[in-house]
Amino acid sequence: MMPTETSDHLREIRPCTERVRVRFSQSITVGFSAEEIYPLLCPVREFDWIPYWDCKLIYSESGIAERNCVFQTDKPGEGVDTWVVSHYEPPRRISFVRIDPRRAMQYDIFLKSSGDTTNVVWNQEITALNEEGDRFVGELKESDFAEMIAKVELMLEHFLRTGEPLRDS
Repeated sequence: MMPTETSDHLREIRPCTERVRVRFSQSITVGFSAEEIYPLLCPVREFDWIPYWDCKLIYSESGIAERNCVFQTDKPGEGVDTWVVSHYEPPRRISFVRIDPRRAMQYDIFLKSSGDTTNVVWNQEITALNEEGDRFVGELKESDFAEMIAKVELMLEHFLRTGEPLRDS
């Protein structure tokens, strides 16, 4: 069989697997139902319970998180990140794709209630997009991710108990 122009072209664009990729996963147990927790996993509602949260809502038909909602964050030292809600399944799962010039991230958050508590699993997969990203992603640590999720657990629990954000001491 003689190669066609299309098959030759496909051979030239082989997938690049040389970029650095890391995966992190953490699980927390929150003393509230998934129905109470899930609405807070929204760029707009995070203003209510995360003291340092800041984002710019780019597109949402409802004004809150929904499938294909787009927003941006601009953290000092990190630059602008564009986020897209890629999966929206209340109150069980929400997923975000987050991209900046160095890396692309996939966040998957799964919630499963059992009685008065909910197990929340946070999965994060980060892929470098270029050499600068390789360095950045290569320096990320599971322990830093675990620390961040532990802080999220404290903030969620505090807000759900008191209706007020947890202030840093």
